Amino acid sequence: MATYQIQGHHGARPLDISGRDEWALRQLMAAGPKGCTAINNPAPRWSAYVHKLRRMGNDIETIDECQGSPFPERHARCVLHSLVRALEAQHGHAA
Repeated sequence: MATYQIQGHHGARPLDISGRDEWALRQLMAAGPKGCTAINNPAPRWSAYVHKLRRMGNDIETIDECQGSPFPERHARCVLHSLVRALEAQHGHAA
């Protein structure tokens, strides 16, 4: 578990996140403005992680995209707009 400071619509606040939710948040943070897709960042339940992160107060945009291939399919690209920084790692060390 790690503690993050989230600057969102409701101001700045600390938030403890762990497991796959933390993994998804770190993926979104690393992706920056280009965002993440389940194609580039495979995970079994991306939409569930994003939903939970939104409920925690994160501003995450979902962009509907069409895959440019002979058999086009639609997929979601998620972009984190909240400012997030790690405060504490699992053992209380700054991250």
